[in-house]
Amino acid sequence: MSTDASGHAPIADAPGRPRLADVAAYAGVSTATVSRVLNGKSTVSSDTRQSVLAALDVLGYERPRTSTSRSAGLVGLVVPELTNPIFPAIAQAAESQLVKAGYTPLLCTQSPGGTTEDEYIETLVEHGVDGIVFVSGLHADTTATTTRYQSLRERGLPVVLVGGYARDVDAPQVATDEATATRLAVRHLVAQGHRRIGLALGPRRFVPSQRKRAGFVGGLVEAGLARDADDAATHVVSTLYTVEGGQVAANELFSGGHTALVCASDLMALGAMRAARSRGLRVPADVSVVGYDDSPLMAFTDPPLTTVRQPVATLTRVAVSMLLSEIRGERVTRDELLVEPELVVRASTGAVATPPHVPQGEP
Repeated sequence: MSTDASGHAPIADAPGRPRLADVAAYAGVSTATVSRVLNGKSTVSSDTRQSVLAALDVLGYERPRTSTSRSAGLVGLVVPELTNPIFPAIAQAAESQLVKAGYTPLLCTQSPGGTTEDEYIETLVEHGVDGIVFVSGLHADTTATTTRYQSLRERGLPVVLVGGYARDVDAPQVATDEATATRLAVRHLVAQGHRRIGLALGPRRFVPSQRKRAGFVGGLVEAGLARDADDAATHVVSTLYTVEGGQVAANELFSGGHTALVCASDLMALGAMRAARSRGLRVPADVSVVGYDDSPLMAFTDPPLTTVRQPVATLTRVAVSMLLSEIRGERVTRDELLVEPELVVRASTGAVATPPHVPQGEP
């Protein structure tokens, strides 16, 4: 049997094992580099090793045992239900960051009637995790108690809170600047001539909802489209962060004469576009719709959705970096870190429609 330069039998020769050329082409490296990774050699950089391992995953090959380095520890990653595509995107990015740092992530996803956040916490503690990242958990619900997080901190377990804010929790916290997000959306629609702009919002008890509402209200007042905050609030409809919730809110806002909608999530924006079509309205010829998140596939909707992008890569990189610093015993700032969103203009927004001309003498 032939051997490679290291004296090992080429892994690709075995039935069902990856072809080095395929993996190398996908990862953009040489076949020799792939061979070194597969044989567990330490002469390959961390970034290159991750590229090769990612190529194996994408091409459907099982990672060889020899390429698996010893885990630095376990980290819990608690995220909400996965029906909203932004949460799987955040989970995947956070997992990638943790794996790159040598940690093994334990993903805990919630669903209605399923395992609760407190039950996941109990399980993670039993598994001896080194830290936990909470994404849009109960810390984002202003009606929920924060004792669960305080108890973890009293035990000395590092935690990071993402996508919400709990002032009394002694832990690093990071979120997208949602007030800026809705303000950006309002400015975009005002620039296109819209004067009746509404906000389709989720339940008001959540911190993200409150911040989006504040940014929207401030944007309307700033643009002279509302006398004050109370007047601006009449253009807000709160339902659920779902397609159906967006449809309900949109129907109410369209009935009120709004020509443009800012939606608190991409799913709500899809519901708003569904509501427009059911009323015979064209997007964006008759009404404009803006989403929030820029979750996967929003560029491929009909029409492609204008949305405010959550910087997922930055958000997760900051969260993981703060957690790892805490695990090393380095105290991270307790001031909340806000990352800047980005308006992504596509085809679901356009200039305000000109009222149809009615010939004189006709109703």
